[in-house]
Amino acid sequence: MRLFRLIKITHTLAAYRIPALLNGHGFGFFNLVNVLAPFGKPGLKDMTEGERVRGALEDLGPIFIKLGQTLSTRPDLIPAHIAEALGKLQDDVEPITWQQAKTVIENQLDNDLLKNFQHINEQPLASASIAQVHAATLNNGDEVVIKILRPGIRRKIERDVHLMQTLATLAERHLDPGVQVNPTEIVAEFEKTIFDELDLQREAANASLLGKNFRHSKDIYIPKIYWDYSKQKVMVQERIHGISIKDFAALDAAGINRENLAKKGIKIFYTQVFRDNFFHADMHPGNIFINPDNPEDPQIMLLDFGICGSLPKGHRVDLANNFMAFFQQDYRRIAELHIESGWVPADTNLEDLESATRTICEPYLSRPIEEISFGEVMLKTFQMAKRFKLIIQPELILLQKTLLNIEGLGRQLYPQLDVWQTSEPILRDIMRQHYGPQNAIDKFKENLPKWIEQAAETPMLVHQLLSQQVKPLPRHLKFEQTAKKRLRQKARQQQRLTTLAAGGLIATAVLYSLDTRPGWLLDVSNAVLASGLITTYLLFRALRK
Repeated sequence: MRLFRLIKITHTLAAYRIPALLNGHGFGFFNLVNVLAPFGKPGLKDMTEGERVRGALEDLGPIFIKLGQTLSTRPDLIPAHIAEALGKLQDDVEPITWQQAKTVIENQLDNDLLKNFQHINEQPLASASIAQVHAATLNNGDEVVIKILRPGIRRKIERDVHLMQTLATLAERHLDPGVQVNPTEIVAEFEKTIFDELDLQREAANASLLGKNFRHSKDIYIPKIYWDYSKQKVMVQERIHGISIKDFAALDAAGINRENLAKKGIKIFYTQVFRDNFFHADMHPGNIFINPDNPEDPQIMLLDFGICGSLPKGHRVDLANNFMAFFQQDYRRIAELHIESGWVPADTNLEDLESATRTICEPYLSRPIEEISFGEVMLKTFQMAKRFKLIIQPELILLQKTLLNIEGLGRQLYPQLDVWQTSEPILRDIMRQHYGPQNAIDKFKENLPKWIEQAAETPMLVHQLLSQQVKPLPRHLKFEQTAKKRLRQKARQQQRLTTLAAGGLIATAVLYSLDTRPGWLLDVSNAVLASGLITTYLLFRALRK
């Protein structure tokens, strides 16, 4: 079976003359497979390179379609014109039969749970490469959808990924060095992404966390998860009713304010990344619906939470600072931040990096989104990355993919949108709320109980430490009696200093904890000042002894 699949793959690649794209000279190992399809695909001469790659992946089935969708967001790994063509791949796959779907449901849910379904629609609402969705109704009247993994999908993915790795290794050995493709890196990136989507409980957990983050928001709605019915291969969630964001005629008929909708999409992106540090990373049009109840202030409804991302805390702050520096056109600061964050080598020439950043960014400022290609910006950024040995952080790949999705949506919804002018105040507010003084105060309040506990233990810990430091030396090492005496006095003095400092902290903490009235910040400031003065006086007295 595996051999037959390998023959099928090589035949399809040969029919679309993909080997010729991998080897610019038209010779070499890969052209031997053209014997399997000597005449090529009908109409091949009229196809662009991107159309040939897209056609081959479509013919090879769902797993390769998924690979194409992943590659469409990676202009750093494949030529930009091919990435653009792959962006047109549709997630509309031949559905599995109802009998197959029913078998998966029955294997995952016990009889008691199955009895709670009043009705399940045998016709799927949607069918994708990994799973398909059926509408259903529970006995209590709740309208839900059942998401079902395709039977045997893991085995098929593992088989195809293994074959992809084999072909990628061969391609890398015989690849023309001038071609901007790394086949093994492509397959590794795809493997990491697709296996995350094979656990529907993981997807349910992602949806639940997003729902908690936006529980009080009017901007975004996340469907409710029915945990009792959610397993590894089956997930049940609330069914939503809205207008697909790609149905522009329906949006216009409902009177949806497209400008406000586009701005809201940008706001949601920044909120997910910089406020919550957890973002939906698969925001293509098929996963986004609009609630038409309030056309002037439309609510965005999200689906499909299989791919979500987050950034390490340091990267999140670095990225936010980079965004703000970009909005302020401070290219020098951008270059400094790249060096400070370790994204480029420490010996990078600051002036050269600043100049390269200005060259990329300056042409796009103060222009509407219809005149900006984020794909082009990304491509130029990756070209700069190679020049300056920029370390592409793995955590930023999903973020890049999300940005490209938002660009496409914004371009279609409201082409006149000034994305920079819209983004700057939104990000500034988020930065002020979550990285400003109020956040520091909240962190202080959050950590205060731990500090009080540690402060109470500090004198004993210091005493133990100093006791070890003044232990008698071995007999054969004799010191002057006066030297020993000075050492013991110094130890006692340090202990008093530490005790007084800890006491000052405890006093401040007690004063703070006892005062919960409005205006507590001023009172705490006064308490800190008073406590500091007292502690300073006592320290001065102690030092004189």
